[in-house]
Amino acid sequence: MAKVLMKGCEAIGEAAVRAGCRNFFGYPITPQTEVPEYLAKRLPEVGGLFVQAESEVAAINMLYGAAGVGKRVLTSSSSPGISLMAEGVSYIATCHLPVVLVNIVRAGPGLGGILPAQSDYLQATKGHGHGDYKLVVLAPSSVQEAVDLMYEAFDLADHYLTPVMVMGDGMIGQMMEPVEIPPMRDLDDLPAKPWAITGAKGRKPNIVNSLYLSEVACNANNWKMKEKYDEIVKREKRSETYGCDGEKLDVLIVAYGTMARICNTAMAEVVASDKQKRIGLFRPITLWPYPYEALAKEAEKAKQILVVEMSTGQMVEDVQLAVLGSRPIDFYGLTGGLVPSPDDVADKLRKILT
Repeated sequence: MAKVLMKGCEAIGEAAVRAGCRNFFGYPITPQTEVPEYLAKRLPEVGGLFVQAESEVAAINMLYGAAGVGKRVLTSSSSPGISLMAEGVSYIATCHLPVVLVNIVRAGPGLGGILPAQSDYLQATKGHGHGDYKLVVLAPSSVQEAVDLMYEAFDLADHYLTPVMVMGDGMIGQMMEPVEIPPMRDLDDLPAKPWAITGAKGRKPNIVNSLYLSEVACNANNWKMKEKYDEIVKREKRSETYGCDGEKLDVLIVAYGTMARICNTAMAEVVASDKQKRIGLFRPITLWPYPYEALAKEAEKAKQILVVEMSTGQMVEDVQLAVLGSRPIDFYGLTGGLVPSPDDVADKLRKILT
C-alpha cells in the first residue's frame, strides 16, 4: 500500500471516514481545527454529515443523539473544549452508546496556550465527568499510529458500547508524516445495532436514557457498567517496550505519545556514548486501561525508573501504582507548551546514571 504525506489532524479525519464514520459534530479550537476543517470537505464526498455546532456543549449532545440512532459518530476538540463536553460524555457512557472522541491536547490549565502538552492525562483516565464511568483512552506516538488507533477506536466503541478517546498532544495533530491509510470499511459490514432508536415497528420500543429515579435501577446500571469496564481491563491493555530484552536495566523510562519517541532518541544517545549502561523504555498505548502488570514486569529489571511527561507529572501516579514502592521513581517534565528535547532527557539520564 502506498504511503501519503499527511498532517496528523487530517490523517485522523481520513481514518475516521475509512472506519465507517459518516457523522461529525464539533467546534473549532487550536490545535485540532484541521480535523473538522478536513471533514467539512471530506464527509459530503461520501454521503456523510458535517455539523459545526455553536459550542462544544451542543456538539456532544448532537453526538449523543446520533449515537442513539446507531450511527458511527465522531467529535474532536482540544483540552478546554473536552472539559465542556464532560457532562454529555457521562450521559453517553451511562446510556451504553458507542462514540469516538479525539483530544489534541494543548497547554493548560484554563485557556492556557495553543502549544502541545500532555496535561489532560488525569482528566482522561481518572474521571472525565461525573459518576461511575470510564473512557477507553488510546495514546498514539506517531501519525501512522493515530490513523491505526482511530480505525480501531470505532470497533472498540461498538464492541463495548462505550466512549473511546484517542488522545494525542498538539505535535501529533500538527506534524506531517508519511502514512498508510487503511481501506474503506463497507458500511454493510459494520456491527448490527438492535438497541438503536430507529422506530419501533414490529418490535418493542428501545429506550436510551441516563436518568434513573429509582435508586435500585441506578445501582444496577452502575454495576452493569462496572462489569463492562472489568472486561475491558481484562482484554484491552496495550503497551510497547524498547531496549528491555536483557535481564537488567540501569534505568527504565516510562513515557507515552510523542514524548516516548523523544525519550527513545535520548536513550539511544546515552547508550551510544556509554555502552555499559542499560536503558529501556516502556510505552503505554492504552492510558486506560493502564498496563500495570506489564510495567511491573519490566520494572523488576530496573534499578530506577524515570517518568517523562509534558506535564507536572500526572502519569507518575499510575507508575507508582504499578511499582508499589519496589523501585525509586524520578520525574522529568516540562509544561505550558514547552517540549523536552532528546538532549534534555539525555542530560537527565546522565545525572541519574552518575
